[in-house]
Amino acid sequence: MQQMAEDTCLPVDVDAQPQVQAADALRPVLRRYQKEIERKQRLPSALVEQLHVAGFYSLVIPRELGGLQADPLTFLRVVERMAEGSGSVGWNLANNGIAQLITLGLPDEGVHEIYAHDADTVVAGTAVQGGGQAEPVDGGYRVSGRWRFGSGCQESSWMLGSFQILDGDQPRRTPDGTSLFWRGVFSRSEAEVVEGSWDVSGLRGTGSFDWTVKDVFLPEHRTMVHAGAPLDNQWNRWPGIGYALPAQCWVGPHHSAVITGIARAGIDALIELAGGKTPRGRTGLLCENPQVQDAVGRADAALNAGRIYRSAMIADLWNTIAAGQETTLEQRSRCRLAAVYAADNAREAMDLMYRCGGSTSFQSESRLAECWRDLQVVGQTVTIAPEWYPIGGRAYLGMEPGPRLR
Repeated sequence: MQQMAEDTCLPVDVDAQPQVQAADALRPVLRRYQKEIERKQRLPSALVEQLHVAGFYSLVIPRELGGLQADPLTFLRVVERMAEGSGSVGWNLANNGIAQLITLGLPDEGVHEIYAHDADTVVAGTAVQGGGQAEPVDGGYRVSGRWRFGSGCQESSWMLGSFQILDGDQPRRTPDGTSLFWRGVFSRSEAEVVEGSWDVSGLRGTGSFDWTVKDVFLPEHRTMVHAGAPLDNQWNRWPGIGYALPAQCWVGPHHSAVITGIARAGIDALIELAGGKTPRGRTGLLCENPQVQDAVGRADAALNAGRIYRSAMIADLWNTIAAGQETTLEQRSRCRLAAVYAADNAREAMDLMYRCGGSTSFQSESRLAECWRDLQVVGQTVTIAPEWYPIGGRAYLGMEPGPRLR
């Protein structure tokens, strides 16, 4: 497929990019799979194959490894469009992209083991600290552990997890005495999914089950120290501006794009409903109600304000790197908070649509109910939590923002 962005510039029209157009074409296909996705708590294999063919599992992989090396705006737009069709699909694609970026920070031998045969190899698991413990052995570690939220584990070939190295019976620590965590990438065949551990109201199809490994040998080339700060992205040795960007351009915006995609679907669902529903005790269609008209206008404005702010802050960081300059703490803070703000606006938009839907909104089979459930689950993730506002505020005030934003 053709290159989606020049190395020094972002696409002028993201929606014209071939992968975004492919996402547009696949959106109605997702709807045909949605009941199966929720019932089986996984993405059907036939759908996964179509996602591979569209290139969605190789968007962030460098061209020299056979990937598409998409810029972040194109990646996020694909995620957003897929989330419009199915929140679970958007979520898994978003998480896979970040997991792949993390694996690009492995030693060369590890990267080539994972991607030597397929640039679109799926990586699941979690980047969050904790879950496992490891004993050093010749050539690597013996690892055991249990991790939560293995989104996409059924379609993956590799699993990402974090662990502590034990020196005797004590965990290894940094020079300042804090806990030291490492990341490791396990073969999916070495991991066991804990059935029944993903019993949730929304995003059921992500298959975000707990998973375990027991006394598995993990070669050193498939391990790396857990990044000490978001800015330490560990994949910046790869050529291209996308890999030189601070992590705030990718982490946080990836989940923000899922929630804004779901909210867009919620607005569209209410618009479709309003054009055909006459509420009980009324004589006119729902769309003729001035309060509904007001809500649709407000929802669309709020959603797009957040989306545009998010894109603008990512573009600001991209242009700074392209000009050969260092990004500032304030720039990185605004990029992360823009992702949170877009998510909050998506919540506001969905609230308006849910209320306008009346009794249809809480019927389990309705599109509004599906969007509501999925959006609420996405909104609980720490990457777009309200706690990021005071972190950013401290940065603006010239105070130490803490280790999560440097």
